[in-house]
Amino acid sequence: MIVAGAGSGKTRVITYRVAHLIQKGVDPFQILVLTFTNKAAKAMRERIYGVVGTEAKNCWMGTFHSVFAKILRVEAEKIGYPNNFTIYDTDDSKSLIRSILKELQLDDKLYNANFVYNRISSAKNNLISASEYQQSEQIQAEDHSTGRGKIGEIYQTYTQRCFKAGAMDFDDLLFKTNVLLKEHPDVLYKYQNRFKYIMVDEYQD
Repeated sequence: MIVAGAGSGKTRVITYRVAHLIQKGVDPFQILVLTFTNKAAKAMRERIYGVVGTEAKNCWMGTFHSVFAKILRVEAEKIGYPNNFTIYDTDDSKSLIRSILKELQLDDKLYNANFVYNRISSAKNNLISASEYQQSEQIQAEDHSTGRGKIGEIYQTYTQRCFKAGAMDFDDLLFKTNVLLKEHPDVLYKYQNRFKYIMVDEYQD
């Protein structure tokens, strides 16, 4: 673990660490590099290619979302999704939420689509499923205190609709990968066994 301030060279250290491993004969297929932004992934890839050439192309390198999407494209059927699942962008997700609000005859000013979307997104980023959301006394109390006690129901319906459509939203790429690895230890073992070197770069502009 390298802890240092912005601009001090953390990305450079990881770049040369990867290049050094490849130069020492490590199979790039065994190297996983995770970043927080596409910009960071692009910069990292270009730097590594500049040192060792295209031999680095077999490294798995990208944002958490892009790498996890790649894993899900292979393993999604294990959690009931097609491998060619659709990825909903923010507009797709909010459009679906608006449809659900209309069907449930909820006030779209109180249950603003942006607010509901952010509430669901926050839950997923905290690895809280729709059923766990509805079962949490604390979360339910928070929603009821703002007069939005139906968000759990919206979340549940939203999840069911996405599943039925064979779709995942952007947050699902992280959430569903967590579900996959928890429910299928064999898949976790498969990737643990494959990636001998895992590095995470927190890129700062």
